[in-house]
Amino acid sequence: MFKRILVAVDGSDTSNKALLAALQLARDRNSKLRLVHAMDELGSVTGYRYSAQLREVVREEREQILHDALAIAQAAGAQADTQLADAAGRRLGEVIAEAAQAWDADLVVVGTHGRRGVGRVLLGSGAEGVLRMSNVPVLTVRGEPAASS
Repeated sequence: MFKRILVAVDGSDTSNKALLAALQLARDRNSKLRLVHAMDELGSVTGYRYSAQLREVVREEREQILHDALAIAQAAGAQADTQLADAAGRRLGEVIAEAAQAWDADLVVVGTHGRRGVGRVLLGSGAEGVLRMSNVPVLTVRGEPAASS
């Protein structure tokens, strides 16, 4: 069980915590990991057309996120590969669920900030979207609680 684990990564502390949890599962079960970074292109978020140069900078940053996550996985001795998923105009949950299905994943691991109330309404919940859309089990890993003001 859980021989193919897909991990959504975005470079955040919460995402890295989810990656570490997935690495432990992979080590215990001799599983393969697929590290997926999905992000909406800038233009579909703002409606503004950005220059090719800016889009290239963003793409390089996204590839660096995957590179860093892969380095962590390889340092832990895990079998892992990466996928950069473009999510232009689509929700994160849909993109991650599709990537999991296409790769035939047994488990999806995502970090969650645990937002509630207005924060969740305004910012959305990527983890919740993955939970709703995925046809395989989803492990959510809670990040550190936000400091209260």
